[in-house]
Amino acid sequence: MTKKILCPTDGSDHATLGVHKAVELARLTGAQLTVCVVNMAHGAARGPVINHLTEAEVKKLLEQSEATAKADGLAEIGTVELVAREIAPAIITYADENGYDHIVMGTGDKRGVKRLVLGSVAASVASEAHCSVTVAR
Repeated sequence: MTKKILCPTDGSDHATLGVHKAVELARLTGAQLTVCVVNMAHGAARGPVINHLTEAEVKKLLEQSEATAKADGLAEIGTVELVAREIAPAIITYADENGYDHIVMGTGDKRGVKRLVLGSVAASVASEAHCSVTVAR
């Protein structure tokens, strides 16, 4: 039975669809929902680490997710910012270390050559996660 759901978001339309589906699953199962934003860290060994998103941007993304969850009828959700150089491993590691048993995430419409060249965070999470993964399209 699903008890803890992690839902990564970047504020895009497909990620917001993932939030809607995560809220629906949390309401149906009574599970705890946490929405996370992975803030990519950039920088070389000799220079400073620079996060892709500002604190204000992260705060806005998390507030938007909270508003979406409340509009969909879920009173309480947790939020977390993850800072990492790679998105998929950050999601998988956080979920594993914090006892999440389900990850729900949206995916873009990348097909053919675009997907082959760009890869897919959702595909990586789905293939490597220790728990169930639902990919919303």
